[in-house]
Amino acid sequence: MSLVKWNNEKKNHGLMPEFTDIFESFFNDSFMADRLITRVPAVNISETPEEYHVELAAPGLNKQDFKISTERNMLTVAVEQRSENAESSKKYNKREFSYSSFVRSFTLPESADDSRIEATYTDGVLQLSIPKKEEAKSISRQIEIK
Repeated sequence: MSLVKWNNEKKNHGLMPEFTDIFESFFNDSFMADRLITRVPAVNISETPEEYHVELAAPGLNKQDFKISTERNMLTVAVEQRSENAESSKKYNKREFSYSSFVRSFTLPESADDSRIEATYTDGVLQLSIPKKEEAKSISRQIEIK
């Protein structure tokens, strides 16, 4: 069995080849494909001497849509949003259903104190504060030269 390469450069697109080429390049573009497939929000993770900070961009949600849990050393943020809009008029009834969901999981370091994690949701950003255990906090001291 051998692999045969397909030369796909010149196609017969019918009456308007330029029109078809524009749509093909738009929908086959890797940037658009990534945006259509990936529905997981972006995350910023930072660290201070006292705690870790996780910021998750999730606009358009309510704080009730989030389910945040920890199991062993895994922090999981899950969202399931379901909305239903019904519009009635004299001759027809129109219904629109919308579902969106995602799950993000993060492995917590050994130094994280998972019993004291706090979460806030303001202006479309979920902020998680993960305190460090007392023995893991960096202690700085001045060392005298002899």
